[in-house]
Amino acid sequence: MSERWFEGPLLGFDTETTGVATDRDRIVQAALVSGPHPGVETPRTWLIDPGVPIPPGATRVHGITDERVQADGRAPAEALAEIAAALRGAVDAGVPVVAFRAGFDCTLLSYELERHGIEQPDWARMAIVDPSVLDKRVDRYRKGKRTLGVTAAHYGVPLAEAHSAAGDAAATVALARAIGAMYPEVGGITAQELHASQVRWFAEDAASLEAYFRRKGREEAVDRRWPLCR
Repeated sequence: MSERWFEGPLLGFDTETTGVATDRDRIVQAALVSGPHPGVETPRTWLIDPGVPIPPGATRVHGITDERVQADGRAPAEALAEIAAALRGAVDAGVPVVAFRAGFDCTLLSYELERHGIEQPDWARMAIVDPSVLDKRVDRYRKGKRTLGVTAAHYGVPLAEAHSAAGDAAATVALARAIGAMYPEVGGITAQELHASQVRWFAEDAASLEAYFRRKGREEAVDRRWPLCR
């Protein structure tokens, strides 16, 4: 039997940022976690001086301060160019990129690359696996929060360093492998087919959320685009 996507090489991607506005906020830490098979992934981490103050609320989440990035952080253009090159390499090698709530990390990275005049990875060719989308598909009616920490615990995946880019990326890869192994709907198709399915599933979930808002008397639009929301 040929190797299924969750049994082979994956590239986990995660960021820590100055905030949640993808078009305005900046990356202060990023990690790529790669390996040929489960259990042998290796992290690569970038600490970045964003050139703007890190709000106290963001520091409370990830623990990264202005003083730390000013002392030890890389220049954004240098670090972002290396990250983009690694992602382009994954595309060329046919390695799926794994990100939890990929719409945030991929969109923010895309804006950052544009801001610094750096070549974008080929998003159209990239096969992205988003465990948050997969989890909602395979376990739609589970109650409670679906943060990375809660979702990882549900599937028995350890999260050793929550809110560090490397820790979150490693847990995200393990979570993708666990869901792929558990559910043939997810694990039994190619990574490219899964990417296309996630585009559809994400849009369906957004439409369902909009309908819920309308029933509550709230006219709120929910972005249906995934993984790039721009």
